[in-house]
Amino acid sequence: MTLPRALARANRVVTNRIATPVARYLPGTGVVEHRGRRSGRQYRTPVLLFTDGAQFRVALTYGTDTDWVRNVRAAGGAAMLTRGRRVPVSDPRIGADPRAGWAPWPVAAVLRLIGASSYLDCTARRAGADSPIT
Repeated sequence: MTLPRALARANRVVTNRIATPVARYLPGTGVVEHRGRRSGRQYRTPVLLFTDGAQFRVALTYGTDTDWVRNVRAAGGAAMLTRGRRVPVSDPRIGADPRAGWAPWPVAAVLRLIGASSYLDCTARRAGADSPIT
């Protein structure tokens, strides 16, 4: 069980517009910058984002079938806006861990509570490719 689709729609209209400018600077959060696979339009989606060197992991609180996940997978990459930087990423891979053992314990507890066991892993395209967010 992940979060309901109705909540996702409400977040897209209201919460995401408020969270996006802040999420790209706070620890544990970030923004996925991606293009629509059919429209070609650029989107920015705030997410729970965790990094380990060149590896990026996004908690999929709405599951693996959301538009932004499908867009990133279809394109083979995106950009992560995190801690004031823009980092191009590639090689998107879906994984699952029902315990969310990779997340800090408070985040893992919430992910287990809502049944969000899936995540998206990506790799930074190359060292030094990140740039300040404009």
